[in-house]
Amino acid sequence: MSTTPTSTATPAVRPRNSLLTYLVRFQSLLGLVLVVSAGIMFSPRRHGHILFLAPDNIANIIRSISETGILSLGMTFVIIAAGIDLSVGAVLGLCSVLTATLLVNEGWGLWSTLSLVVATGVVFGAIQGVISTKFRIQAFIVTLAGLQVARGLSLIASNNSFININYGAGPGNAPPAFGVLGERIGGVFPVATLVFLVLAVVAAFLLNNTRYGRYVVAVGGNEKAARLSGIPVSTIKISVYALTGFVAAIAGVVHAGQFSFGSPNDGAGYELTAIAAVVIGGTDLFGGAGSMIGTIAGAVMLGALANILQLNDVSAAMQLLATGAIIVIAAALQTYVVERGSLAR
Repeated sequence: MSTTPTSTATPAVRPRNSLLTYLVRFQSLLGLVLVVSAGIMFSPRRHGHILFLAPDNIANIIRSISETGILSLGMTFVIIAAGIDLSVGAVLGLCSVLTATLLVNEGWGLWSTLSLVVATGVVFGAIQGVISTKFRIQAFIVTLAGLQVARGLSLIASNNSFININYGAGPGNAPPAFGVLGERIGGVFPVATLVFLVLAVVAAFLLNNTRYGRYVVAVGGNEKAARLSGIPVSTIKISVYALTGFVAAIAGVVHAGQFSFGSPNDGAGYELTAIAAVVIGGTDLFGGAGSMIGTIAGAVMLGALANILQLNDVSAAMQLLATGAIIVIAAALQTYVVERGSLAR
């Protein structure tokens, strides 16, 4: 008696949440489109013109995101590597104070000042990476302590005072070339934003087209597997914190150049905005996946949202509430998709 073999293979089932997964993947771009659309719809008018689309207002938006955008580039690498850095805002403040102090009070040259400030940021970040990695202390705790240390160093370096930057020749003046950071190309496009865009291109290339970027993703995705594959896990983890220190130093220099002063309170809360841009950009909070393009879109989205709320005279408190709500929604969607994907497997 012959029998017909019965196939035990089960047909592939398309996940029900595939559309949601797609939306979450591009949530920053979709959110940016929605915010810009809302900005156009609800923008005040003046003489029949939409204030939100006015060239000066667009320039203000892209200028306002320059510093937090720069911070978010480094933060993307850290979060992809399954870490966090709460100290970047304070390091920005420290580096802005150092820049002003060296240029104005100490009479240093431009390049020697920039070299020391950038080196300070890199070393500060690397030390935090070493402490977290070698002593197995949670990055949250280490960088929270680093935030306090950086603020303390800022107070010491500035004598707890505001340092104004004047330009010109002679003692007490900074080189006029440094003031370029506060100018606009063609009277519209901020030079600070150009710095952000250049760094964004470099960061995107580093993440997507280099072995280092692949190593960062691998370490964040599965640290044990990465180590067994021969990836220098400790070196990669330390390097991403050095990278956040580097971009925080650049942001500090840009801040001092844009506003022509240094203050120990500069950068307060910037770390939260940078983290928000990364989360909204779709980078996995658990590490192992992320998009630099998404981070950039997330930073622009937050800047546009803050701008349209300001144009409509919405209080600062409501702005914070709106930003916080967006972060929670973005994180909740990510978590939901990840959990559904795990259940589907």
